[in-house]
Amino acid sequence: MTAKQEWTGRWVADRAGVALTGSDRLPELVGLALRENPKRAHLLVSTVLGKHVPQRPSVVHGAGLDLGRRVRELLGEETAARAVVLGYAETATGLGHSVADGLDAPYLHSTRRPVAGVTPVGGFEEEHSHATSHLLLPADPALLAGDGPLVLVDDEFSTGNTVLNTIRELHAHHPRDHYVVVALVDLRDEADRRRLADTAAELGTRLDLVATAGGGVELPGDILARAERLIAEAGPAPEPPPAEPAPLVRVALDWPEGLPDGGRHGFSAVHRSQLEAALPQLASQLAAALEPAGSAPALGSAGSAPVLGSAGSGRVLVLGCEELMYAPLRLAGALADRLANGEERVHYSTTTRSPVLAVDDPGYAIRTRLSFPAHDEPQDGGSRERFVYNVAPGVDPARRFDAVVLVIDDVADTTELHEGERSLLAQLRQVTDRVVLAVLPSHRPSRLPSVPPTGPSPAPSAAPPAVPSSALPTPLHGPGFSSYRADEVSWLLKDLSDVPLEAPTEEREEAVQNGGAHYAESLPVEYQPSPEYQELFHQALRISARRIALAVGTVAETLVRERGRGLVLASLARAGTPVGVLIRRWLAFAHGLDTPHYAVSIIRGRGLDPVAVRYLDAHHNAPDVVFVDGWTGKGAITRELAEALAGTAFDPELAVLADPGRCVRTYGTRDDFLIPSACLNSTVSGLISRTVLRTDLIGPDDFHGAKHYTELAGGDVSGAFLDTVADHFAEVRGEVRAAAERLAAEDRTPDWAGWAAVERISAEYGIDNVNLVKPGVGETTRVMLRRVPWRVLARRGTGADLDHVRLLAAQRGIPVEEVDDLPYSCVGLIHPRYSRGATGASGTAVLVKES
Repeated sequence: MTAKQEWTGRWVADRAGVALTGSDRLPELVGLALRENPKRAHLLVSTVLGKHVPQRPSVVHGAGLDLGRRVRELLGEETAARAVVLGYAETATGLGHSVADGLDAPYLHSTRRPVAGVTPVGGFEEEHSHATSHLLLPADPALLAGDGPLVLVDDEFSTGNTVLNTIRELHAHHPRDHYVVVALVDLRDEADRRRLADTAAELGTRLDLVATAGGGVELPGDILARAERLIAEAGPAPEPPPAEPAPLVRVALDWPEGLPDGGRHGFSAVHRSQLEAALPQLASQLAAALEPAGSAPALGSAGSAPVLGSAGSGRVLVLGCEELMYAPLRLAGALADRLANGEERVHYSTTTRSPVLAVDDPGYAIRTRLSFPAHDEPQDGGSRERFVYNVAPGVDPARRFDAVVLVIDDVADTTELHEGERSLLAQLRQVTDRVVLAVLPSHRPSRLPSVPPTGPSPAPSAAPPAVPSSALPTPLHGPGFSSYRADEVSWLLKDLSDVPLEAPTEEREEAVQNGGAHYAESLPVEYQPSPEYQELFHQALRISARRIALAVGTVAETLVRERGRGLVLASLARAGTPVGVLIRRWLAFAHGLDTPHYAVSIIRGRGLDPVAVRYLDAHHNAPDVVFVDGWTGKGAITRELAEALAGTAFDPELAVLADPGRCVRTYGTRDDFLIPSACLNSTVSGLISRTVLRTDLIGPDDFHGAKHYTELAGGDVSGAFLDTVADHFAEVRGEVRAAAERLAAEDRTPDWAGWAAVERISAEYGIDNVNLVKPGVGETTRVMLRRVPWRVLARRGTGADLDHVRLLAAQRGIPVEEVDDLPYSCVGLIHPRYSRGATGASGTAVLVKES
């Protein structure tokens, strides 16, 4: 397709009585269709916008460049240098960006997507639209506060209401002397022109308009009724005939770090230069993904076929996603430059929110239509139905695309995109020979202002003194510190590997219980289990890996649904760290996200590491940080975390795999089952010790400390644990989606049933310190491995989940007693013998529930 349209436009004109008038160029730039909108029945379908009709990228970008150059001529070089361009979501985001390219000006577009942590600096309404509210979310509010001309860009200028709403809103806060309105077509009538001129006079500002063509639309008085009748007569758009799904290939583009994927938060001249430099390499990566089988890994297909053709004749569509128009457009242009005959073969268009009637007739603009559920979790209250037009070939095989490159941002890379017969990817795979998925990182400002805290502020003494970010310590990474890959976790810890900290378990227990020391001031000698016990770990891992993968996916999807995709994971070292790594892997697998992950120390009775908190606040948006742990017991750490974060902008809610204590809202399951990482110590946690806090080792500006046990590398199973669980991700993806949806509909309010059970058990066994009661299979295992046991009590009927506990008890001569009526699989009791001088057998009581 060229800039000249293929259709005659007679279908709408003949049946609805709609006609275009004015400039001879107008019919070359737009055609007519009927939209399913009770406010406005007709739709002008642009041939050069790249929204509803696939078009050569050079034509689409060139239309905007030409308008931008005309604005530069209008303003003059000196004034143009101070201009800012504002585009309208969703249709004109790419056009506005192209105008900014031609003008060489900074760019911002409005958005219908709220972004957590970003406060709008303004907004306005688009009355005739199906989704009316627009937000303005610049990273730098000064972008809209300058004194230079503001250039507002939309695809068409019909009544002028949207522009007037925008100018009034912005002018009230930052008055300007000059506004320029830019559009592909100007369709205002005389009354609309007078109203705009009157508004400019009222505000005391100059207002110019630049358009490619002018004219008007003649509508009959009963157009809404006619359109409703025609749409009813046409019926639903026909479905493409069933076909074997085309191969799906995910391509990892080397998108430059820090480069915005669009203008939602602003796009500068520096960004423009960065993109231009990167485009050739990005195009080469796309071209490689379009090659025959063997050059790229195919997802969801046993094989693939050449789509480009031996003579370079295959047709390729680069498809953007709603507001994400500019980056796909530029990628399409670079791909066209990269491929043989690319100017004729590569086309570009995007998905849309606009519901439009499709009629497979040469005289109509919208020939075919695919509808699919939204996959970007819209939060603006509009319809969740989305559309893509003129991609399915319909009755004309010459319109078929041999390959479709879908370009989205990571916010849109959801289960809704991938799963279900109606998902966008499923439908694209029915109408082409190859689908390439390219996921761009959704740009967020690097340092957003923290949300003001709600509720009472802590006492001044509770807040740690501010530390400049330049004075903060540097995180540690593997392999120098831990056996985890450097990209999987950043340890906000101080390396104490050369410091002798270990003490015999009995000595530690006596010092802790008698108040002579805190448990975090020393380390237990790592208990190395027997070969029999290690085999039990591997057996437990094989049995439970799928169950853990399901819990990982469920908690990860719950976080994405409720906290968005700008997540920052902060796992509680060390038991929470394997879980944090697994959640990070799920987010990469299911959403293409590169989620920051830190391990931080929290110590019962001493709180969350304040220097780690300062580090997170200095480098990230505080509300985005999610604290992660493996499981809950009685909820002591949950309470400790909430107390530590009171009065800050951080969300104190803890996310865990298992919540048998029923003390958090975000969890994968509330079942008390064996998480194999609880079976071992450092050898399943990256070879890192428990965290240490001692005043002679940790200064006021230091992270809490820990040791790296490199000498235990021969027994390290940290990577094996992660890989075994992650191998089940694809298998459980459908179950995860159902589980997350089920949890979203449930009341997950914590009832603290576990805490009540602990208090009851303490009273029954004469234990006046609830910290000596360790409920749940995970906590019980940790007691067996690094505390002084008393006896083992097990809830009657529990099976294989407690085999490892029974084995440990037998090896250490600890009696096992079965009891009833526990909310946990097991509960470990540490007898307070050191503070009472008791002489009974050393050991731990473990309570086990029915399975």
